[in-house]
Amino acid sequence: MRGGHEVVVSDLNPAAVEALVQEGATGSSSVADAVAQLSAPRVLWSMVPAGEATEQVVTDALAALQPGDVLVEGANSNYKDSIRRAARAAGAGVGWLDAGVSGGVWGLREGYNMMVGGDAPAFALVEPALTSLAPAGGLLHVGPAGSGHFVKTIHNGVEYGLLQAYAEGFEALGAYPHAELDLAAVAQLWTNGSVVRSWLLELLAQALASDPRPEDIEGYVDDSGTGRWTLDFAVEHAVPLPAIAAALFARFASRQDESFAAKVVAALRHQFGGHAVKPAGDDE
Repeated sequence: MRGGHEVVVSDLNPAAVEALVQEGATGSSSVADAVAQLSAPRVLWSMVPAGEATEQVVTDALAALQPGDVLVEGANSNYKDSIRRAARAAGAGVGWLDAGVSGGVWGLREGYNMMVGGDAPAFALVEPALTSLAPAGGLLHVGPAGSGHFVKTIHNGVEYGLLQAYAEGFEALGAYPHAELDLAAVAQLWTNGSVVRSWLLELLAQALASDPRPEDIEGYVDDSGTGRWTLDFAVEHAVPLPAIAAALFARFASRQDESFAAKVVAALRHQFGGHAVKPAGDDE
């Protein structure tokens, strides 16, 4: 809307729709209602959680759209699902774009990096809106249907590895025994000229400045699926991704109250070497 585009919005939460109506959007009560208020050729952008929610929106959209319209799927979907859905759209004469979107909650201010797969004519139709959303150099038509979500999947896999590397490095810094290192200052230092500088490191410096030794946050790290899909592809195509695999498994480990595997190792060390074991519930 800030780029001068007319937008019709729909959401399961009426308050979300009303908030955008107050900013100049046209509200609608459903996917079909949104499509009915658009002018041909219609462009419908879906951005809901991957899986069944997206599948339902795609089904509803294809029932309402007409040949020559375009459906853009902007969630973090599995690229194989996007290829399948693109075939459904083609069968209905509807153009398809799968748009991998990065930028997080800062995207509205900084611009959204977008990696888009799908039909060239569909991309040409939607490109003005995509250009409004992206920063300079932050938009690329990466290939046919599925390519956008595949590139975004690998992007997120790389992100897993970067986050884990920073986390482990700062855990080591925090364990330094001879002085109380200022972790926020170190993070800020590294953002200036260091070979490990990045926007993620800038965000870490901000986080540590407000909470130098995060104690109020539980060390539970979820995953949205893209890391798993990255490794699915790696196994299927024999691509070695050890750092990304380790980062994903570290997220799994973060959700365990106690590690059964660690208990097994402790029991085995006791059996073969007589090594001491720590009884359950012993915090000393």
